Amino acid sequence: MPPRAGEPGDSMSLSYRAFSLDAVGEPFKIRQMDLPGLKTGEVAVRLQAASLNHRDLWIQKGQYAGLKFPIVPGSDGAGTVEKIGFGVDAAWLGRKVVINPSLDWGPSQEAQGKDFRILGLPDPGTFAQFVKVPAANLAPMPAHLSFEEAASLPLAGTTAYRALFTRGRIAPGEKLLITGIGGGVALFLLRFGLAAKARVFVTSGSDEKLAKAMELGAEGGVNYKHEKWAESLLEKAGHFDCIIDSAGGPGFSNLCDLSRPGGRLVFFGATLGNPQEVPLRKVFWRQLNLLGTTMGSPQDFEAMIKFVAHTEIRPVIDGVYPFEQADEALRRMDAGGQFGKLVLRISE
Repeated sequence: MPPRAGEPGDSMSLSYRAFSLDAVGEPFKIRQMDLPGLKTGEVAVRLQAASLNHRDLWIQKGQYAGLKFPIVPGSDGAGTVEKIGFGVDAAWLGRKVVINPSLDWGPSQEAQGKDFRILGLPDPGTFAQFVKVPAANLAPMPAHLSFEEAASLPLAGTTAYRALFTRGRIAPGEKLLITGIGGGVALFLLRFGLAAKARVFVTSGSDEKLAKAMELGAEGGVNYKHEKWAESLLEKAGHFDCIIDSAGGPGFSNLCDLSRPGGRLVFFGATLGNPQEVPLRKVFWRQLNLLGTTMGSPQDFEAMIKFVAHTEIRPVIDGVYPFEQADEALRRMDAGGQFGKLVLRISE
């Protein structure tokens, strides 16, 4: 009989394969590991699929804070619950689940607390056959998704959901601009924005990616490598109610120009560095709202999963790789050519 809620469920140890990163710049190596015993409230998930994020690439390159080797990377995963610890409802056993990678967010919905961290550093992550997480970090897998699609959701989907709804407060009929279309978060923003009945426009440095975004439902877009791209977009679409950006850098000032008076400019990254100039006079005179965001709270994650299940949104996947080819998938990400999520298939 399976253990009931409140009974230990980890009497047998689990040996499993996982990717390990032992030093900056090294390739991931597959190692045999033993799963530590489950603590109260924890579960062991047998992973079927995991997806990559730029975070994994930055960790490999040594461009991420708090590196402690060896590291089992990976933040996103979907699979089935194999074992449960003391105090966990036995109804979770055998269920298909998606894992929330936000650990110890804290008590406030407004911002994460001092103990917040993301699965995959320092806690062992999802580039493995098993991972242990708090049962509170599980959500039932949306029935319309495959394991590979479900594994694409957690980090990027939660980041997009919080940026668009919790922070950006998008409303039907509003004009939304998403910069840098092609990455995982940006494509979830496109999917979510369209499902929320917003008018969605995009930017990219690739005409091919712009064309693909139009095929997915974007109303228009511009190539930011072209001279006077912001003026061209303003002529095409007018000012925007909400702009969501992850690049920062010298183009940030243009985004302020593209915002309508009282508009919301949400940003969750700075891949091009800090802006050389923030036009403060424009910001205060036009009553602009600059809204920082990162990842998402447990409420954001739960709401995102329910939103995906209700709307039957499917993630855009660039490619699915065998478990052994994690480094090949990372090289694809590093080259910047992907359009959608890169996924590892861990088991059939």
